[in-house]
Amino acid sequence: MGKRSDAIASEIKSWIVEQNLTPGHHLPQEKDLIEYFSSAKSTVREAIKVLQAQGLVTTRTGPGGGAFVTEIPQEKALSLLSNYFYFKDLSIKDIYQLRRQLEPEMAASLCGNLDAHDLERLKTAITIYSSPIATQEEEYQQRLNELVFHEVLADLNPNPLLSFVCRFLLSLLKNLDFCHKIYQKPNPELFDTGRYYQMALYDALVMKDRDKVRHLMQKHMLAAEKIMLERERELKSNLQ
Repeated sequence: MGKRSDAIASEIKSWIVEQNLTPGHHLPQEKDLIEYFSSAKSTVREAIKVLQAQGLVTTRTGPGGGAFVTEIPQEKALSLLSNYFYFKDLSIKDIYQLRRQLEPEMAASLCGNLDAHDLERLKTAITIYSSPIATQEEEYQQRLNELVFHEVLADLNPNPLLSFVCRFLLSLLKNLDFCHKIYQKPNPELFDTGRYYQMALYDALVMKDRDKVRHLMQKHMLAAEKIMLERERELKSNLQ
């Protein structure tokens, strides 16, 4: 059997869902939780600490204090999940295997669902291609900026699971050691590929051409994967 505090934490989570509580809502007072669960104060407090560790509850002291429902920031969730994969020896091929499947559908699903502000966000993301590159640091930053277009697409997607998974794959590209090394070197092919496909995708999204958006993103992912894998092989060859 699990610990009593873990069971109480699980029941509180279920209660939060049943009551349709959202971030900022106050949980019942500690004395009420003690009475409801017929448990000791220490057990209830440990249950609240479990929920705090999970990022679902925060506590405040003083007047009006107590335990409050909170939302895990996306960046924290991405970071925690990245830590899980830290020792899994992920490769560029692993990441693009999923990107090839998910991003074309993610982009296509946005056709006809973007307003003027959404399109402006995408257009702004493409302006990075007008910036000249003079240093290694600027080269690295350019590669990261090229991913912003895809992050905006993910942010705009109404499917929270699809959005999160796509954002997670992008975060891996930003943090994978080999990607760091690839991005620090001149990559005119990545630059040209990103510029061509992102501009074409923007135009297709404006035209609300779902099939074209899907097709362009498929080709974009294949082209980017090919370049990244070539650069990865070059780096590994130089290390031998």
